[in-house]
Amino acid sequence: MELRHLRYFATVAEEQNITKAAARLHVSQPPLSRQIRDLEEELGVALLERSARSVKLTEAGRVFRVEANAVLARAEQARKAVRAFANQCTGQLHVGYAPSLTVELLPHALREFQKSSPGVRVTLHDLSTEEMLTGLREGHLDLALMIQPGKPSLSSLIFEELRRYGVRVAVPPAHALAEARQVGLPALAAERLVGYTRQHYPEYHAFLASRYAPLGKNPPAMEEHESATSLIAAVESGRGVAFVPESFACFVGARLTLIPLHPAPASFQVGLVRRKGKPAPPVADFIAAAQHPAPPRPG
Repeated sequence: MELRHLRYFATVAEEQNITKAAARLHVSQPPLSRQIRDLEEELGVALLERSARSVKLTEAGRVFRVEANAVLARAEQARKAVRAFANQCTGQLHVGYAPSLTVELLPHALREFQKSSPGVRVTLHDLSTEEMLTGLREGHLDLALMIQPGKPSLSSLIFEELRRYGVRVAVPPAHALAEARQVGLPALAAERLVGYTRQHYPEYHAFLASRYAPLGKNPPAMEEHESATSLIAAVESGRGVAFVPESFACFVGARLTLIPLHPAPASFQVGLVRRKGKPAPPVADFIAAAQHPAPPRPG
């Protein structure tokens, strides 16, 4: 007796019709009838009363149906337990991230992933945009949380958006514009800019070019930095102002004042980047964790 026999019998018992049961099981009718007869011969008892249009369970068939369903349910539990063990109890994920963009997203994703895959170790890598893209292509990273790369950069990769952040102008608290409710590009004409390096953050420079293009101008010369930490320190010290995502508010505290840009440009799109193809179970679980709705922000 095999599980296949039990599945066939349970389906016939539920449908009370060989033809319908065969269609549901995606088998032809003669082999299905033969399997049921083989089962009856092995048990030494008739399980079905057959007529031209339907079948009915015998007394023995009703008893056997209860037991067969119990065995099938236990087998399904065993299958799920083994899959859960394989997916959750071993493995390691390497995840790249940009701190200034993922200050809200990453902790939430890690908490949800811990619930679903407590045995998978996550190693985080604080990297630039280009370093993350290279790490994904070369297989050093499994996933990256980052700003949406340009289409040419996504060759062999997939971007899945998680959140959008509005654009803000970061200034020191004592700056003349710090009390403004919003600020336009003309008001920044005399300001020095602080930003990220072109080599490691090409999308940032593409964003700046798109902001100044309607004015018929190129972005002014900019002091470039390789990390959000040094960018914040540069703005705080008065070396210039910077265009940043509103997510900066989560970790700059009182060090900087963030002012909405007017007119409001397209938001920064932040999400997950991974290699094309079907993701491995731990990768798919982390994606699902990152996509799980986060609780509303306080206030």
